[in-house]
Amino acid sequence: MKTQVAIVGAGPAGLMLGHLLRAEGIDAVIVERASPDYVLGRIRAGVLERTTTDLMDRLGLGARMHAEGLPHDGFHLADGERLIRIDIAALTGRQVMVYGQTEVTRDLMEAAPERGLEIIYDAADVALHDVDGDAPYLTYSKDGATHRIDAQFLCGCDGFHGPSRKAMPASVARHYEKVYPFGWLGILADVPPCNHELIYANHERGFALASMRSATRSRYYVQVALDERLEDWSDDRLWDELAIRLGPEAAAHMTRGPALEKSIAPLRSFVFEPMRHGRLMLAGDSAHIVPPTGAKGLNLAMSDVHYLSQSLIGWFKRHDSDAVAGYSDKALARVWKSERFSWQLTTLMHRFPDSDAFDRRMQVADLDYIASSVAAQTTIAENYVGLPL
Repeated sequence: MKTQVAIVGAGPAGLMLGHLLRAEGIDAVIVERASPDYVLGRIRAGVLERTTTDLMDRLGLGARMHAEGLPHDGFHLADGERLIRIDIAALTGRQVMVYGQTEVTRDLMEAAPERGLEIIYDAADVALHDVDGDAPYLTYSKDGATHRIDAQFLCGCDGFHGPSRKAMPASVARHYEKVYPFGWLGILADVPPCNHELIYANHERGFALASMRSATRSRYYVQVALDERLEDWSDDRLWDELAIRLGPEAAAHMTRGPALEKSIAPLRSFVFEPMRHGRLMLAGDSAHIVPPTGAKGLNLAMSDVHYLSQSLIGWFKRHDSDAVAGYSDKALARVWKSERFSWQLTTLMHRFPDSDAFDRRMQVADLDYIASSVAAQTTIAENYVGLPL
């Protein structure tokens, strides 16, 4: 098979890239190792920046998002006793949208056949070849046979554990990583949220988050040690801990219910440079990971895809080699700013095992300053709603 762009990974980044290219008449094929049901079964982020919603609207795929999503004008930081509201609409003139990553993926996936975007699922042993040359290609196995796709560009949207980043030559690769000494224990339940906006809580017992997927489905998290076992956390124990950490105001409006899903996820910050080498381009989790505290993972992948699609459109439509050459630097400039915000909010809102009384008082003082400073709130709101492209 021959195509102009071969994309590895049919998550939201790969699907969005494929749609943006097809909208400009550029041939693209997506190869995905998993089945469609597995892809849709991934439970991920739920807060969309304006960058992401604008891309959905640009493709004409935002109708269900606007009908079922929950526009949010703000969110809360909590210090165990009070809620500090960050009014992002008043401070920035923009909103965020609560709409699950699974739903974004579903909308993009279901629109693919009618828009001529080919997706090959259940592709095993995907490998990328000759990324340094002018004729890269990828191979994969399916139905007992080995297949090959020749392309002018290969785009890795296949996540942290995918093969694309590994195809970058070690001689050019640089990576930066910070592994946090805790994880998030999450619970998904069919109960109404305790607040119509998200609450990020800093408590002396650790961080907690009250979030939602809809008006009737809630997502909660608590900070736990990395050696915690899921089986040690009954539903009742988790709800009790959430009530303590979120504070009395949130706890008074909390509805408890059985868990639909519980899991523990570690936290890390990770950046890989460069995001382009030869004819191979990386986007999303294949190039960077952010802790989920700032709701940046999916949104940062979408800003990558915006830059990447523009560079490839420039190449194919205008023979603009500079657009491709500049992709990595342009994307990484925004990546590092988003990494900074996620790291800063994680540091502010979590308890670290080696922190002392002084560190705790610094967190309290910082939250007190944020509560009384419009300038501090504006800085947080600008980053939370998404920096301009």
